[in-house]
Amino acid sequence: MFKRIGNLIKGFFGLFIKNIERKNPEALLEVEKENLRKMIAEYNRGLASHAGLCERLVTQIRKLEKEEAELKAKAGANLKAGNKKLAGQYALRLQSARGELEENRTQAAEAEKTYKELVHARDVSVKAAREKIDEIARGISDAKVKKAMADLNEMASGMIGEIGGSGDTLDRLSEMVEEDRTEAAGRLRVAKDTLDTSEIDSMAVEQEAMEEMALADLAAEMGVELEAEGGSGGDGGSAETTKTMGPGESESA
Repeated sequence: MFKRIGNLIKGFFGLFIKNIERKNPEALLEVEKENLRKMIAEYNRGLASHAGLCERLVTQIRKLEKEEAELKAKAGANLKAGNKKLAGQYALRLQSARGELEENRTQAAEAEKTYKELVHARDVSVKAAREKIDEIARGISDAKVKKAMADLNEMASGMIGEIGGSGDTLDRLSEMVEEDRTEAAGRLRVAKDTLDTSEIDSMAVEQEAMEEMALADLAAEMGVELEAEGGSGGDGGSAETTKTMGPGESESA
């Protein structure tokens, strides 16, 4: 039972962490980048140690080559001098040095080859990891863009649906406004048709007559003769001309 409970707890935490990772892919990608940097640094330390071994072998080879040349010269000199015993000792040491030199050369060649293979493997692995990281980063960006576009499309679809739903309301409102406008226009026409204008006309005639009477009284008071309406031409003009002529003036004047 405890094992089942433990598995359930592990599954719950695994699901919880998975959901967090899904919601924060950038953070997970940064962790992987940091892990890659640590792995590269550790790998480079191993390469440095291997490169140090190659350099030690090269140094040892140079030392043995120098020793070989010296032993060969000494053995030859003693051989020419007739010192066979000493020449034999130098010859034995020369043979041992040559064997060690050959072995070191073989080890150095293998070490150099291994170093180059390790460097190549590191470069290929790092390149593949970086390409994978870049691909994931592009995927995350593309996913964000597509998610944003999907949200916008969903919003647009919802707006279209809402606008379509509100169209019926707008149509009903337009019909109501048109009915009110038609009803108001009908009431205005009926009011105009039922308006009695005869009393207004009589009041206007009476007002005009009173104005003429008041003007006639004022003209009489001031000694001004009022012209009759429409009497500005014909006889009226001749009479006024005759009235204004002096005693010594003639018609020809």
